[in-house]
Amino acid sequence: MNSHFTAQADPQSQPRRVRLADLPSLVGESLGPSRRILIDQERINGFADATGDHQWIHVDPERAKDGPFGTTIAHGYLTLSLAVDLFWDVLDVTGSDQVINYGLEKVRFPAPVPVGSEVGATATIDSVDAIAGGYQVGVTLVFDVPGIERPVCVCATILRYLGDVES
Repeated sequence: MNSHFTAQADPQSQPRRVRLADLPSLVGESLGPSRRILIDQERINGFADATGDHQWIHVDPERAKDGPFGTTIAHGYLTLSLAVDLFWDVLDVTGSDQVINYGLEKVRFPAPVPVGSEVGATATIDSVDAIAGGYQVGVTLVFDVPGIERPVCVCATILRYLGDVES
């Protein structure tokens, strides 16, 4: 587990561990929840610097107090960028020697993430298709923040797990 995150899930929570060959058995399964990651102003500012998106709703706490959200909010893409890290919290595939982020089908940001929020995720395995050297896996990730009724992000992502399927 990455120690630089300040918010953790229940220490008893462990990722679902499956062999690469058994990935097809997970279709329809819900996984999670992941640990929670604190979205503080430092993380938001760092993302703004990395992407060049310095819109005041993200980086100006004083101005944001009078803005539409009453505080700064995380960039939608900052929330989305947590997908890989949070997904590792809910699924561990043994026998795979590489995982490739193949793409996204759909992404939505139904609710903002106010500074100081703790974002977590659950995942549903939608599809597992055999490809040369492994499997292509369709996953829906739902990101949530305690106290916010709607999800803060929902994405359908595609991962490719490659390795020895026979192991």
